[in-house]
Amino acid sequence: MVLSLRPNRLLFGLALLLVVTASSTARAQRESSVDALERMAEALEPAVNGGALEGVAPIILVGARPAFEETRTWFPTAAVVAFADAVGRGKLRACEACMQPRVQAEGGAFVYSSGAMSIAEIVAVDTDTRGAGAPAAAAAWVDETDDGVAIRVVSLRTGQILFARNIDGQLKEQKRTAQVFTFTDDVERRLRGESLTHVWLDLALVPGQHVSVDVVDQFGDKNLDMAGLTFSIFDPIVGVGGVYYRVIPEAFNLTIGAQAVVSIPTAAGAALGVEGDLLDPLFTGVVVVRWPIPQTAYGVLLTASTNGQIGLGITLMNINFLPVLP
Repeated sequence: MVLSLRPNRLLFGLALLLVVTASSTARAQRESSVDALERMAEALEPAVNGGALEGVAPIILVGARPAFEETRTWFPTAAVVAFADAVGRGKLRACEACMQPRVQAEGGAFVYSSGAMSIAEIVAVDTDTRGAGAPAAAAAWVDETDDGVAIRVVSLRTGQILFARNIDGQLKEQKRTAQVFTFTDDVERRLRGESLTHVWLDLALVPGQHVSVDVVDQFGDKNLDMAGLTFSIFDPIVGVGGVYYRVIPEAFNLTIGAQAVVSIPTAAGAALGVEGDLLDPLFTGVVVVRWPIPQTAYGVLLTASTNGQIGLGITLMNINFLPVLP
């Protein structure tokens, strides 16, 4: 008796494990679809307001196809509601006939079709069912995927794809796309040799002090050169001058350069006939080494000036507190 029960218990345990695993997977898939539908309006907003979908109406919803048995009953309705909220309920037109198998008479024979509809078929169905309404301007598909939903909107007049995107609850694909476009724009800018303006705040406080603001342009064949103006706050106190830096990609984008700063109080005193230095020497040279911390707007800073100040601190990189600068 014991020998006969053990296989049954083993099979029961395996079956229970499969049921629990399948339920957990289905629940995760359902949650990802819900999250994606909640983000649909956010993803479509740029296209609806000022983008490719602005003024495009009516839009006929051809299909809202679930991907899992667990979501078969609720996904079509949830997708219609979310898409209607995103594009505007007055713009959306449902097409129940588009979601069903079709039988057409062609050449004396009946043709049964259950696959995707062509644009011509969608236009024909819309013409037969819209009544006195305006012809549909575009067709839309909202399909469930493993990570969320996939949306396509196609013009029924030209066949042009107006909008196509995969949406997930975290908008991970949009983030990756933005990173790729940003990287591409930067590569193209570098190939053109165009400059890029940076604003840096240097705070070297230990053991010596040096505080300044740099406004530099990045330029050159490989955009490894930087030159511009520096405004000294301390070491020297109130000064202005020029800077030049060189980026070393092989050393984790280390930046090495120098500042040549003129003390404004001492220069003003000299112009007025005052002898000697007021606060600082007329000219101060500062050697600057920066190491940018990856994935942040900060850098490690080391400075050494002709005034005997050697300081270690941080650099705030690409700050925008000066509104006149890009």
